[in-house]
Amino acid sequence: ATTTDGDGSFEFANLMKGSYMIRAEAKNFGAAVKIIDLQINESIEISLSPKAIAEEVSVMANSLAGTRESLSEIPGSIERLDAQTLENSRVFNFSEALRKISGVNVRDEEGFGLRPNIGIRGTNPTRSTKVLLLEDGLPLSYAPYGDNASYYHPPVERYESIEVLKGSGQIAYGPQTIAGVINYITPNPPEKPTFNLKLEGGNRRFFNGGAGFGGTIGKFGGIVNFNHKQGDGARANINAKLYDFFSKATYALNSRNALTSKFTFFREDSNQTYTGATEAEFRANPRGNIFKNDFFNTRRYGFALQHVAVLTSNVNLTTNFYSNNFSRDWWRQSSNSSQRPNRLNVDPDCRSLADLNTTCGIEGRLRDYLMVGIEPRLNATFNLGAVRNEFNVGFRVHREDQDRIQKNGDLPNSRDGVIAENNERQSLAQSGFVQNRFIWKNFAFTPGVRIERIEYQRTNTLANGGSGATGNTTVAQVIPGFGVAYSGIKNTTIFAGAHRGFAPPRVEDVVTNEGGVVDLDSELSWNYEVGVRIRPFRGFEIASTFFRNDYENQIVAASIAGGTAFTNGGETLQQGFEFSSQIDSGTIFRTSHNFYFRAAYTFLPVAEFRGTRLSSITSASTLNIYCPATRRVSSTACSITGNRLPYAPKTLLTSSVGYSHPIGVDAFVENVFIGRQFGDDLNAVNPNANAQLGAIQAQTYWNATANYKVEKWRTTFYDTAKNIFDRTFIVDRARGILPSSPRLIQGGVKVSF
Repeated sequence: ATTTDGDGSFEFANLMKGSYMIRAEAKNFGAAVKIIDLQINESIEISLSPKAIAEEVSVMANSLAGTRESLSEIPGSIERLDAQTLENSRVFNFSEALRKISGVNVRDEEGFGLRPNIGIRGTNPTRSTKVLLLEDGLPLSYAPYGDNASYYHPPVERYESIEVLKGSGQIAYGPQTIAGVINYITPNPPEKPTFNLKLEGGNRRFFNGGAGFGGTIGKFGGIVNFNHKQGDGARANINAKLYDFFSKATYALNSRNALTSKFTFFREDSNQTYTGATEAEFRANPRGNIFKNDFFNTRRYGFALQHVAVLTSNVNLTTNFYSNNFSRDWWRQSSNSSQRPNRLNVDPDCRSLADLNTTCGIEGRLRDYLMVGIEPRLNATFNLGAVRNEFNVGFRVHREDQDRIQKNGDLPNSRDGVIAENNERQSLAQSGFVQNRFIWKNFAFTPGVRIERIEYQRTNTLANGGSGATGNTTVAQVIPGFGVAYSGIKNTTIFAGAHRGFAPPRVEDVVTNEGGVVDLDSELSWNYEVGVRIRPFRGFEIASTFFRNDYENQIVAASIAGGTAFTNGGETLQQGFEFSSQIDSGTIFRTSHNFYFRAAYTFLPVAEFRGTRLSSITSASTLNIYCPATRRVSSTACSITGNRLPYAPKTLLTSSVGYSHPIGVDAFVENVFIGRQFGDDLNAVNPNANAQLGAIQAQTYWNATANYKVEKWRTTFYDTAKNIFDRTFIVDRARGILPSSPRLIQGGVKVSF
């Protein structure tokens, strides 16, 4: 027996002349059997027919990239982490996984990966607000139009693979097209009944348990997975616990129609605090956390239904309906390192930190989000003369409802209190796109355009003595894009693209609490890239891209040190180069012993404020501001023109080297390097007392993983070490200092039968 490579090629060597029967099987295809009379050096071709055309189209509809072969026609940078890479890497969380992709910067928060802060090509990673997160091609975040902050993120165990799209192809999705699209792909039901059980344990009270079952009987397929994870994070008093349930069912109505339904449930309970440490607190205990009364609870229910209709051999219609409900209750005694605590001198019995655990109250930020949408997409292929056309058109109707309440409790452990805020916010979006890929000889030209129209409404129910105040406004934007790919050189694709970057404002940014409308433009940019994907021979892949993201209006969230308002930020420029490579000696030399190498490198020499720019940090928030650019003290605000953007390290590098042995052993060592960066727009080097200003020094981590797969037992044993040398770094200063994850040693076993 043998397995084909990505192109479908396979080889049986040293066979004698004679008659042979060859049987070929592939997922979602019927088996093909061919009897041949073998001659010396003879080649044959075997064709597989789909079991059900609609089922195969359904699988492809969830992917941004499609097949390996279709990459030659994609006019933009796209990278994928496949199931085997995620499995063998034993990644602890998405922060670790996404660092394996070039151009992606992930900032840790609580050390458990519950809320990864993701930036792409120099965008600020805070709450992943500039990144479009998808699950199977559909919106994952709870309010991508009205509040794109990610306080919810599923565990990595839910997914089979990850795709990151950074080029002009983003216009087919939206609304965010400013930085990139991350698509998490869930597994499909297996062909044969399969049961999986996984148990892991480690230091810092870590436990991870998961079980799943799936199979296909006739036209029906199903899969169910459950995962529970718990442990301590990067600081004291985190006590994180999460529960994740995923189910998917597929049903082939006939060979041209298929239904797929998906239901998910996620819950998190932790003592996660919002604030970071002050400079003095960090020096005394880098992993300390005095706010043990803080409590964070989330629940999310998600449902999606997909219908695929193959109208003709060249036309298919995919219709998705999706909905999710997300609830977040965050009770906290501090929201940043300037509050020690937040009810100080507001509650009469809260006079100092000495009262923190006795008479100081607590604030509850209670949020409920409901999102619902429908999105049909039509795909057609046809020829016009010598030009093959791939036509795509789709539209989306999407609604979000936010219910936001703040309650102030009297005691540290209160879970109710006096209502201080009660806001109802709605976003109703209508969007559509059209795109056509013209394929002529070795060229693929892909022009397209997307239109977004968003209606915002905000109601403050407490205003005007309880009668309320409501405000409305509308934002609309045309988002064009164009890409070209050339594949005339063997195993090589050269591509280039340009598109309009767009990120809509939040509801609260354009409608005030009193019902007024704020003149805040959408975040806009022009994004350009030129790159190449090369596969010179089997087992060796390289991709390299030059990019330039030119913002004419980047919306800048003021740091905590400078206030909380959002402003028209003006011009910024992010420009650089990214490179990724993969080498497998076993594939190159056709041997079962495999030495392999992986690398993802990003170089961002330019990430700066342009035009006339003033810092969001003024003397009103921090007296006598020192302006590093002029080396003078200002009584108002500093000019930051030419300053580097916060949280935009110049260099990112993740590289690994490993070895796979035919008996089932696989082991590798990984190095992660994150370059020096600034935590504020002043580019301050020395920290201030609350630690919200100051540089974040370069960081280097070493990780290692070993797997041993026992085929006859269908069991894999594994051990992994993260941050082997237990280095402690500062990873965030936005709300005070947050430390990096400590050394984590974990071991586990996975059984499949």
